[in-house]
Amino acid sequence: MKIISTNIAEARTINWKGKEVPTGLFKFGVEKGIFLGKEDVKYDNVMDRRYHGGIDKACYLYSSENYKFWQDLYPGLEMPWGMFGENLTVDGLNEKETNIGDTYKIGEAVVQVTQPRQPCFKLQFRFNNNEIVRQFVDSGFSGVYVRVLEPGKVNPGDSMELLEKKQSLSIYEVFTLLYSDEFDQNVQKAIDDPFIAESCKRDLIKRWSEFL
Repeated sequence: MKIISTNIAEARTINWKGKEVPTGLFKFGVEKGIFLGKEDVKYDNVMDRRYHGGIDKACYLYSSENYKFWQDLYPGLEMPWGMFGENLTVDGLNEKETNIGDTYKIGEAVVQVTQPRQPCFKLQFRFNNNEIVRQFVDSGFSGVYVRVLEPGKVNPGDSMELLEKKQSLSIYEVFTLLYSDEFDQNVQKAIDDPFIAESCKRDLIKRWSEFL
């Protein structure tokens, strides 16, 4: 796997339903690379730390291959790298082959996979379509959140090298559990995984509490 683009946000305030909503979703590529810290990416504008940033979601990765799906769905929309709010656009990243707890070396940094991205309403700010959240969920292309085990610089062109593979649920499987209409016994496996993000664990418990 290879880093195609390193992205940080330009802080913006959007008028949404009569309210001023700050967002760090509008990320764009920076040629000089980015520094992955323990709780966020240096100089990135994380506006709502209830849902973004922190130990378990310090950096967000999205596959460059997924862009073709979205470009076909929105042929008239310009889609620069960082369109989905990702800090790292990665060539070869696949949610079905990436497991919770997998560890990678990216540039100088070492990261560990923690959860899929759960989209919020702000995604519509970039797509100008309030259907995008549902489309994002249905696509299965969630992207990947990671915790940073060893901080370091990542540049465009750096490789993303697998250091350790876990025999755990894939990012795609966990994403499906979060939004499925039917309970799956794998929910318990996800909740019991020592490497899953705490916020994702809480969301799974809340979603399926009557079955647990």
